[in-house]
Amino acid sequence: MTVEGSPDELFVPRPMEYSESNKQKTSQAECCSPSLKIFIGVLAFCYFSKSLTGAYTKSTITQIERQFEIPSSTVGIIDGSFEMGNLLVITVVSYFGAKFHRPKIIGAGVLLMGIGTLLMALPHFIMGRYKFDTAAAHTNDADNFTLISTCSSDTQTTVQQLVSGCQKGEEESSPTWVIVLLGNIIRGIGEASIGPLGMSFIDDYALPENSAFYIGCLHTLGVIGPIFGYTLGSLCASLYVDIGLVNQETITITPQDSRWVGAWWLGYVVSGLLTLLAALPLWFLPRALPENHQTSEQDHPSNQHKHTPSITEIAKDFGPSLKHLLTNKIYLLYLVSNVVAFNAFAIFITYTPKYLEQQFGQSATNTNFLIGLTSIPPVALGMFLSGWIMKRFKLDLLGSARMSFFTAISALFLTIPYFALSCENIDVAGVTVPYQGSVEVQNINSDLLTSCNAGCGCSDFQWDPVCGQNGVTYISPCHAGCNSTRGTGWNMTFHDCTCVQSWGMSAGNSSAVLGQCSRESSCTTMFYIYLALQSLAFFVYCMGTVPFFIISLRIVDPELKSLSVGMLLLVLRVLGGIPAPIYFGALIDSTCVTWGHKKCGGRGACRMYDTETFRFLFLGLISCLQVLSYILLWVAITQITRKVQNDKQVSKDIELQEPMLYPEK
Repeated sequence: MTVEGSPDELFVPRPMEYSESNKQKTSQAECCSPSLKIFIGVLAFCYFSKSLTGAYTKSTITQIERQFEIPSSTVGIIDGSFEMGNLLVITVVSYFGAKFHRPKIIGAGVLLMGIGTLLMALPHFIMGRYKFDTAAAHTNDADNFTLISTCSSDTQTTVQQLVSGCQKGEEESSPTWVIVLLGNIIRGIGEASIGPLGMSFIDDYALPENSAFYIGCLHTLGVIGPIFGYTLGSLCASLYVDIGLVNQETITITPQDSRWVGAWWLGYVVSGLLTLLAALPLWFLPRALPENHQTSEQDHPSNQHKHTPSITEIAKDFGPSLKHLLTNKIYLLYLVSNVVAFNAFAIFITYTPKYLEQQFGQSATNTNFLIGLTSIPPVALGMFLSGWIMKRFKLDLLGSARMSFFTAISALFLTIPYFALSCENIDVAGVTVPYQGSVEVQNINSDLLTSCNAGCGCSDFQWDPVCGQNGVTYISPCHAGCNSTRGTGWNMTFHDCTCVQSWGMSAGNSSAVLGQCSRESSCTTMFYIYLALQSLAFFVYCMGTVPFFIISLRIVDPELKSLSVGMLLLVLRVLGGIPAPIYFGALIDSTCVTWGHKKCGGRGACRMYDTETFRFLFLGLISCLQVLSYILLWVAITQITRKVQNDKQVSKDIELQEPMLYPEK
């Protein structure tokens, strides 16, 4: 469907008998040729592996942050590196790739994705074992000495050991997280060919009323990938990062601990090999489907060997094609609306696991598993119904735009209750609550040291939380003023804790155990309510995804479809996918109330956030971006309505003039 046409095009006679004949031939070719269905099946497998890896990457955000001791803003850069790689080639691949063998170009891209995914797992094999500070000495290996001790221990000697180790050259390892970033960039480069070339290939060889249905089925099958991605993320997060290299019984932290790092690298190995497997069939598919009149002249089998345009010939048309695309007012409105919406989407999809972990006190294992279980099926069902509705009711451009707008607004209203679902921070002495019954020590610039632990010589950079019998968490046994221990490993308990006694507890009830105190039971209930509402909102929103995507194909000239999708994806990545995780990661860092510290100094990963501020930043910013996006979409719909009305008027004028131009014989 063209947006604008010249007068000569409008008055060209189009006999009805010829059009019906062509339509019947096309339908017959589409039904009888298995090539299109094979291509859709292979492309669906590519979408599956791509989306699996993408979902798994989102699920490992927290693990990577802790493994490399980096802030959320740096993790945002790693996450945005996928978009960086994508934008490097998306426009070129979208335009030039459409002129050549599209299945093979897609296959080369999927191959690159597999290589990049495997590269992301490489840092685990070249780094040393993960080390964390703990009160139980020698948990990981011989080098992981006790950094956090009880009040009666010689804490100053421990600190001297730490400083001495750094002076001897035990510096922090090189920033190997850059390898993860590089692998993600390569993934982005490879992914650039799948969307524009795959969608345009299907739209070229399928009937218009079937195209939306096929694309809906494709996205539905692709959405199954995140189910396995988040499930794989849940499994890997439950396994210790150095699995097979350490005795699991000696690990004194659990997946709920803010120092826990799961086997994040394992999922990249699995998904990387799967992606390489998905690339193979594409190299054996034909360049074009036979006997289909919708094929462009250069792609038609009868013309493939007559003339293959050179790069120079194709490049000459690139500038005018791009200018024609960017002067389309409706397309520009659609583009800006997408950019704003994609900012909200990038923030949501990147930081939802982290938000749920921090807001409701859930482990990464439980969070990733439940996200995949409760969110992905409604998304898949919504996308499938979206394509089915498009086919069943044969929605045109205006109908697609209206359906997309209605589902988006409905989903927005379903997210309003999110703001009421919240949990308070746990009580952490000196961080969220004061030390009860104690007087602050003078001349100490910290709320962590009071009269009950002032003589212990505790270091502020230590983080090995213990839960006192008074229900308050202390950042270490030393800060709890504990004077003795019993047991070893995870069964270790701390006794005679003077800071616990300051709450009015008796000497016999002043013990503490490893780990943070658990949150109130209502937190878990609100967590499940949040997931239920999120599932419903996803289902409603995704019922408008296929119409929303079809708009980008129908508001431009047919020869610009690939470029339209490519330009859309490029702009989304430049102005949405790259900056959104970075600037919101910096906003998350601003809500941190307790930072971890690296072995030889320097700020590490955040150990605890202000959940209330985090909640309003996360939900508030996403909601504001969505409202702005839907306002712009409404403006675009009004422009589409005017265009449709103008087209109808032009058609009526043509019908009135046809009897005079072509009188009956």
